[in-house]
Order: sequence, then C-alpha cells, then structure tokens
Amino acid sequence: MGDVLLALSIPVLVFGGGIYAACDCWWRRRHPAPPSPYTHRAARLAEQDMLLLAEEIVDDAYAALGPFYDAPAASDPAEPPTEPASVSSRPSRSSRPASTPDRAPSPPAAVQKP
Repeated sequence: MGDVLLALSIPVLVFGGGIYAACDCWWRRRHPAPPSPYTHRAARLAEQDMLLLAEEIVDDAYAALGPFYDAPAASDPAEPPTEPASVSSRPSRSSRPASTPDRAPSPPAAVQKP
C-alpha cells in the first residue's frame, strides 16, 4: 500500500502546484505591486541632468551668437562689427538682455489653399 500512496502523491502534488500557480497569478493580477520609488527618482535625476545640459547648450550658443543679435551701439557706421565672444566665456544670467516691449511676436502666417 505504501508504493501506491507514493505513486498517487506525485499527480496530487503536480495538480496542487498548478492550483497554487493559478491562484497566485489571479491574486497578482488583482493586486499589482506599487511602482518602485527608485524608478521615479532615477527618472527625476535624468530629467534634471537633461535640463542642465540643455541650459549649458543654450548658454554656450548665446555666448557665441549673442553679439550678433544685440542692438548696435551708437558708434561709427563705417566701423566693422566686433567679433562674437568666444564660446569659453559664458555670460552670467543677469547680463542677458531682457525682452523689450517694442518687439512683439510676428503675426501668424496666412493659410494658403492648395
């Protein structure tokens, strides 16, 4: 009788394991785990790094091309324009010109029919 019980216990254990797996799957679908806070923190840090890099790119571009867009000073018109500032010298934020009220945004383009 001992061999028969041993032989019948194998299908019972397999069937019990299948029932357990089905119940566990159902439970996990109904109660998902909360998102990891480390994932959100990593996303925020990556966003901050991206913003710092973008700010550095804009500052470098302004340092290189800013003199071309500045209002011309009251100087001799025959005098050639000065060279733009080098890329390595970055102006501080307070030295940037503020937007002026006399420069309004351009009107929207007219819609063209094909």
